[in-house]
This record gives sequence, C-alpha cells and structure tokens, in this order.
Amino acid sequence: MEANIQHKINAWLSGNYDEATKQAIQQMNEKDLVDAFYKDLEFGTGGLRGIMGVGSNRMNRYTVGAATQGLANYLKKTFPNEQIKVAIAHDSRNNSPEFANIVADVFSANGIYVYFFKALRPTPELSFAIRYLKCHSGVVLTASHNPKEYNGYKAYWTDGAQVTPPHDENIIAEVNAIQSVDDIKFNRLSANVALIGEEIDDLYLDKIVGLSVSKLAIQRQSDIKIVYSPLHGTGITLVPKLLKKMGFNNVYVVEEQATPDGNFPTVVYPNPEEKEAMTLALRKAKELNADIVMATDPDSDRVGIGVKNDKGEWILLNGNQTGSLLIGYMIQAWKEAGKLDGTQNIIKTIVTSELIDTIAEKNGVKCYNTLTGFKYIAGLIRELEGREQFIAGGEESYGYLIGDFVRDKDAIASCGMLAELVAYAKDKGMSLFEMLQDTYTKYGFYLEGLISMTKKGKDGAEEIKAMMRNWRENPPLTINGSKVVRLLDFQELVEKDLLTGNVTPIQQYVSDVLQFYTEDGSKISARPSGTEPKIKFYISVKGQLNNKADYYAVEQTLKDKIDAIAKDLKLV
Repeated sequence: MEANIQHKINAWLSGNYDEATKQAIQQMNEKDLVDAFYKDLEFGTGGLRGIMGVGSNRMNRYTVGAATQGLANYLKKTFPNEQIKVAIAHDSRNNSPEFANIVADVFSANGIYVYFFKALRPTPELSFAIRYLKCHSGVVLTASHNPKEYNGYKAYWTDGAQVTPPHDENIIAEVNAIQSVDDIKFNRLSANVALIGEEIDDLYLDKIVGLSVSKLAIQRQSDIKIVYSPLHGTGITLVPKLLKKMGFNNVYVVEEQATPDGNFPTVVYPNPEEKEAMTLALRKAKELNADIVMATDPDSDRVGIGVKNDKGEWILLNGNQTGSLLIGYMIQAWKEAGKLDGTQNIIKTIVTSELIDTIAEKNGVKCYNTLTGFKYIAGLIRELEGREQFIAGGEESYGYLIGDFVRDKDAIASCGMLAELVAYAKDKGMSLFEMLQDTYTKYGFYLEGLISMTKKGKDGAEEIKAMMRNWRENPPLTINGSKVVRLLDFQELVEKDLLTGNVTPIQQYVSDVLQFYTEDGSKISARPSGTEPKIKFYISVKGQLNNKADYYAVEQTLKDKIDAIAKDLKLV
C-alpha cells in the first residue's frame, strides 16, 4: 500500500476518532481501504460529495466536521470583527439531518450564528435564505440526484451562490491545514443556533409567484391537469403549495413517491433525467389524461418533465429541450411586455444546447456561456449586476433559474413557470410538444446526445485522466467524416482555429474540458464530472425543420448522426 495512504489510515486508527469508526477500518480489505483513503474529498462543481462511510474520501462525521471547521476558519479570516451568520438546510437523504446538525455544532462552537432549517427544505430555498437573512455563507447537505449511498455538502457564499475561485481553493487550504481531528470544534453553543422554517417558505414562494408573466392565461386554464412527483425528496414541502398559490386547481401528487425517504424505495436512481424514475408519474398521467408531468430530484434543484406528442404518446423531454422552451418562453414574455431594451441576458453552460444561444440572439438578448456548474452562472450574474438584467439561465442537466433572487438552479420556481408555460400554450390552442416543434421550425432543429462512462475508485480516476490526456495529445482530425475546424481547450484556456492556425485565449476559469467543432456544424465535448466518478461526452448536431410534418424524419436523421459520431469516436 502507498505510504501516504497508510499514513492516513494510521492517523485515523490512532487519533481521537470513535471506536465504531476504528473497528470499521480494521475490518476493511485493502482495496476498500485504498478507495476510502487515497485522497481527501474535494470541492468540485457541486461542492463536497461522496459515498457515506469511514475514511478521508468518504462522507462522515469527521470529513463533514473538517470541511465546516475549514470554512469557519476562512469566514473568520475573511470577515474579521463581524458577527458572521450562516444558514443550513438538508434534504431527505440518509444521514442528512445528522450531518446538518454536525455543521451547526461546528459553526456555533466557532462563534458563528446559525439559521437552521428545522426540517428538510429544497436547496434553492437555502440560497434564497442566505440572501434574505444577509448571511455570509451557507451549507446544504445533499448529494442531489446521486444514488442512495451518496451524500454531499454544498457551500455557499454571501450572494447565495456556491463558492467559486478563489474561495473554494482557499477553503480547501484551510481544511488541509487542520492537522488533527482535535482541531475541529464539535461542541454546539445553542445560543448561536436559531430555527427557521415556514416564515422563509412564504417569502420565497411569494417571490416565485411574482415571476408570473401570464396571469390571465393561468386564470383561463386553471384546470389543467398537473402530475407531480418529488421522488421521495424535498419538493413535497413546496411545489404543491406553490402551484396552488399560482392558481392551479388540479395538481396530482404521485403518492407512492410523496414521502421523503433516503432509501428512495421506488426508483433505482432518484434522478428525473432517468426514464425509470419517471415511470410512476407517467403512469398516473396516462390515467388522468394530464397536461404535463413534472418530477424533482431529492434536493429540488433539478426538474424533469413529460408531455404528450402529436400521436398522444407520453414522451420525456431532455434537459436541453425543457431549458429551451422555458428560456424561450421567458424571452417571448418579456418581448410581448415591451421589457427588452438590449440590457437583458441569458446565461447557460458551454455544454448546453446552442439552440438557446440562437433564440436569444434572434430576439436581441445577450447569451453568455460558462463552465459547467451553476456556481459559474451565479458568478456571472453577480459580475454583470447593475449593468445587465438577468432573465433566466440553465444547463442541460435539468437545472434552470428564473430571476435572480436565488443564485442556484431552482426546480421549485421552474415547476411553477413550466406549469404557467403549459397554461400559456393551451391558451393559444397548443401543447408543449407543438411549441417545441414551432421552436425547431423557427430557430433550427438542434439535438443533443450524452454518453457517460462510469470509472469508480482510484483506478477509475486515473483511467479518466488518461483518456483526457490522449484526447489532448491525439485530437481527431475528422469526426464522422467531417473535418474538425475548431478546438477549445478549457484547461489550457485556448481556442485553436485548425483551418488558419490562429490561437486565441478563452476567458474562463480553468477546467478539464475539450470541445471539438466540425465543418458540418456538429459539436463534441469531453468533460470529467466534478461530482461523480464519470467522464461525459456531449454530442450536439443540427438540422433544419421546414414544417411539422417532417419532424420525425428530421429527428431520426439527427439521432442517426449522433450514433454515428459516437461510433466513430469509439464511445460505444
């Protein structure tokens, strides 16, 4: 075993850790020990996230405590002579309440005042609370849509956004500076902890209701049938209440998935991106002849939807399609209200559909692209504040934000605005599927594919690094018979024009991402995940839809092209 791994193991066995932890370490085999100790959990695009269990590379009392102590130390250095305030929330995952209480223990013991949600609440509400309560920071305990064995820790900054450079690196430095478990203050100071709940709910929901731009359409279509599933997560606390406040009368919750449960008993993965997770909701929608199906992940920052196509079949829209409809609707509503004056913007990620760029451009709205991770979208909102007005933003992984009173992806507000979009479309005699077809006809038929390769443990991490290194050193000259004309390397922060040889700098944070553009307009992106042991390949192609009658033929042609690209790159 490598010396540094053995050193960490010895430190846990000889240090001031509880006996149950030490016994668990002694019973582990060498492979499990290596995976549990070969590194420390680090902040990625979604913060701290990992499998629950003992070890420095696992989510447990001590890694959560060390992260919080490091964050507390950094906050005290950054805001000297101030009464520092933080907000804490958690989702429905196993151990989330216990981890949240540990976070409150450590913060309070360090003299930091804690606003503690007394029951599970959605991640976007935590972002709202940080801003409303004028906190310096905040933490939510969640692993978003990951499998049940995972948990996570998202750290937020003063603006309600997840921490970005340099704060994330500085926090990690403070965590790494903790030499012993004895450096962590675990003894709660109760006077520094205040419980919060319904009063924040009402303020937050009122803000979302204020986003509504088609109130008359809702009044006329208040009886549309909405099927909603929280997938055993936090959405049950707010989504039904929001839809009622907005004026929708027929909201049907999937009862089998309504109770918060960290074992997620009715799904393999509590992820609305997965067709399997939507099975019960779609079944209920068929029974009721509903107008839309919506499901949120455990911490309610992502939403997936199902709609009926023109054949009466229920289909699931992908994150790019939903985001394009939602953002396109907001732009159209602002345009109809005469509110567009050239200072508005849309912000999305570099791997999200360029259909959104096209919609924004054709309507005179700026569209910015950031690295993957909503913290980068929030960072750009902050940077442009006072000069430009943010309308909406999103990313292909089913996360969207409307308005700027929250600074993270917000499935609660998205559910409200998607329901409004259905009412708006129906008021015009259309379904959401027909609206999607109209969007493709007007702006171009963009279609995206995603291939994820899971590579677990230390060996998997090294394999992913080797794959990216090979793509950099031996980039493809052609993809599916079309010449590669542009290469964007977000690690080197350069864009290379392969036709002219020109090299220009990219104004972004450094990230291990490669993008290839081909002569025929296809785009292929390679990106190791920041929150899961995966490498992801995003394939984007574009066609022309001249009329709705050609929809399925064009769609099949584009699907075949995505498959051909994947085969050519040996991704399948």
